[in-house]
Amino acid sequence: MRNFIIAGLMAATLMPTVATAQNRELRNDRQDIREEQRDVRRAVRNGADPREIRDQQRDVREARQEYRGDWQDYRRGNPNVFRGPAYVGPRGYAYRSIAPGYRFNNSYYDRRYWVDPYRYRLPAAAYGRRWIRYGNDVVLVDIRTGRAVTVYNRFFF
Repeated sequence: MRNFIIAGLMAATLMPTVATAQNRELRNDRQDIREEQRDVRRAVRNGADPREIRDQQRDVREARQEYRGDWQDYRRGNPNVFRGPAYVGPRGYAYRSIAPGYRFNNSYYDRRYWVDPYRYRLPAAAYGRRWIRYGNDVVLVDIRTGRAVTVYNRFFF
C-alpha cells in the first residue's frame, strides 16, 4: 500500500513538469518560426540570391511543420482538453461544413460560442477577430463582417 501511495505522489509531481515542457517546446517552435520569417524578409530586403531566398522559405516551412507536429503530439497526449461539452447552436442551427469566406449570422459568434485560444493552443486573434466554436469545428471570425477567416474542422472530439 505504501509503494502505491509513493508511486501516486511521484506521478502527480511529474505530470506538471511534462505539461510545462510541452508548453516550452511549443513556445520555442513559435519563436523559431518568427526568426525564420525574419530571415526571409531580411534576405528579400537585401536583394539576396533567389536560391538563398528559396532556402530561407524552406526553413520557414520546416519550422511550421515541426510546430504542427508538436501541437498534434500535445493534442494526442491531452485528449480531454478537446472534449468540449455538447454544442448547442442558435435557433435554426443545422451544421454544414464551411470554408474561409463563409458568412455567419451574428448569433453564431455571440459570447457563449467564444473559444479561449490560449487553452487550446490556437494563434492569438487579431483585433476585430474572435475564435468561435461551430459544431466540432473552431473558426476564426471577423466580428465586423461575420466572415470566416480560418477554419479548423473536427477540432473537438
